[in-house]
Amino acid sequence: MTTRSDQPPGPGAGERPVLLPYADPAFVADPFPLYRHLREEAPVHRAVIAGGLDAWLVTRHEDALEALSDPRLGSDVRDATDTRLLRQLPDTEREAMLGNMLRSDPPDHTRLRRLVSQAFTAHRVAGMRPRVQALTDRLLDEVAPAGRADLVADFALPLPVTVISELLGVPVDDRHDFQRWTDRLITRGAEPPDPAVVNEAWQHMRGYITGLIRDKRAHPGDDLLSALVTARDEERRLTGDELIAMVFLLLAAGYITTVNLIAGGLAMLLAHPAQLGLLRSDPGLLPGAVEEFLRYDGPVNPGIARFAREDVEIAGVRIPRGSTVLIASAIADRDPVRFPDPDRLDITRRDNAHLAFGHGIHYCLGAPLARLEGEIAIGTALRRLPGLALAVRPHEIPWRPGGLRGPLTLPVTFTPAG
Repeated sequence: MTTRSDQPPGPGAGERPVLLPYADPAFVADPFPLYRHLREEAPVHRAVIAGGLDAWLVTRHEDALEALSDPRLGSDVRDATDTRLLRQLPDTEREAMLGNMLRSDPPDHTRLRRLVSQAFTAHRVAGMRPRVQALTDRLLDEVAPAGRADLVADFALPLPVTVISELLGVPVDDRHDFQRWTDRLITRGAEPPDPAVVNEAWQHMRGYITGLIRDKRAHPGDDLLSALVTARDEERRLTGDELIAMVFLLLAAGYITTVNLIAGGLAMLLAHPAQLGLLRSDPGLLPGAVEEFLRYDGPVNPGIARFAREDVEIAGVRIPRGSTVLIASAIADRDPVRFPDPDRLDITRRDNAHLAFGHGIHYCLGAPLARLEGEIAIGTALRRLPGLALAVRPHEIPWRPGGLRGPLTLPVTFTPAG
């Protein structure tokens, strides 16, 4: 493990903010050279991030780990002084989008998380393995005879969408609609989102969720959405807005980062033939490989937003109350002080304490399910698609622009079945 000499914050922590150039295709394809420069230059930078927003960027692992557990850094966007943050949300019924555990702090966060935590325990998730395996095999049955596929649209996307839909009790046939609305609500690039597009998508999403809730009241089942409706109607542990916000969070967060984990993991392997060969020869390396995919190029990029509830100091830099603090897990997870040879993909890496799922009270509730789906999907694809190879050169894979990272498409070829 390397060490870093003591040094004052670099120029990025001063007057002039660093621009994360989401309009530059080269940066979107590979942001890590710039990330490495920022981390080496200073532990904290003022930065212009996706959507043109201002933030304080925390770049080093030790500081990021502490910041994720600091109660002075909250998750409620209403604590931010930058009014542009709220303007990126629907201009009506914002409470029905904000009242979820991702955007709340204790005690509300504690109450909301407890309502759904039992659905995502390691034991409960382990019991889902046969169903996830069956869904994975069915999707591969459909593409295997062709010898060619887009592993995002044909595989990595429908698998987690189907899993979360079945867990919630949502009709799987509706997935194309709520995927489209979710993309319009959360996609971020260099420019602020179009308010008209955001408002229209949220109206569709809210109407859809309201209809789901109405159906579950009339016909409750043994699913998570029915349990949440009961918690709202009979136990009074949720407000109406909180119920809508919770369903939206579970639908969106329940699939989109897992899509990126599966597709991104496969893209990494196909771009690193030696690692692919190693995993093919020893499938027992798969759990560790998933952790390395999360560290090396995980689905949340550059990191996790928090808002300073009071003046706070990070790595010697004073950050004013109300500031947006972007805890850059994607940058910190390549910190050489924490990870030897961090820019090398190594599926045999030990002590892989990455921050891709966060840390502290907001640690990703769906982490066990994401790991299970990632292991099954990637392992089964390697087993059932012999000769799997990219149909384009690695640098030609298109990537999501900001906030969430993963291939938009992953065209591949393989030996056709049968």
